[in-house]
Amino acid sequence: MAPLKFYYFPHSPPCRGALLTIRYLKLDVELINVNLREKEQLKPEYLKVNPIHTVPTLDDDGFILWESRAISQYLVSTKAPGSSLYPTDPKKRAVVDARLYLDAYLQATARIIFYSIHTLGEKTIAYDKKLRLYQLLESLETMLEGNQYVAGDEICLADLALLASFATYIYAGVNVSKYKNILAWYKRCENVPGYQENDQAAKAYGDFLKGLLGITGTWD
Repeated sequence: MAPLKFYYFPHSPPCRGALLTIRYLKLDVELINVNLREKEQLKPEYLKVNPIHTVPTLDDDGFILWESRAISQYLVSTKAPGSSLYPTDPKKRAVVDARLYLDAYLQATARIIFYSIHTLGEKTIAYDKKLRLYQLLESLETMLEGNQYVAGDEICLADLALLASFATYIYAGVNVSKYKNILAWYKRCENVPGYQENDQAAKAYGDFLKGLLGITGTWD
């Protein structure tokens, strides 16, 4: 069987979340870098694969799928059915889905902040934008109370998605020092396959954003 083709941009948290799923499942994959800063997502050859020019995109022997969480769910369902990453039990799966939605809210909130930095050229982050991100991190902190992972005591797809997101926040300058449960969870995730690959890409993106802001520490 031909390897998966995975179109991605390493700095992108959604791309890294789906790639962590690929690494966790130990799937054969061809990585194809689509440099968003060079507008490669708008090239005709990529638009043939994904006409809405987003990343990541998966090509599984001609089956094309985009949206990072859908990709991760598809990969578990087809390559590792029954895996605890995405449980078949409806109640357990619903909790995983709920945590994936939290990651979606976090990413949407962070995207507004990051866009203001790298596209609009803003040198300070508005209080209301930071406040919303911190409120969502408080929710994650609460969800981890008494749990090893975000949906219980077994790692799941939401952990992988949130790992990609949270690594970005740490390196981009978000002040995460008060989130003891999240930091303990983040430490537990160090053994996740692909952790170092994700960490290096998150640091590269975080350093890029900090450079634009002209800071070396946290936002506040």
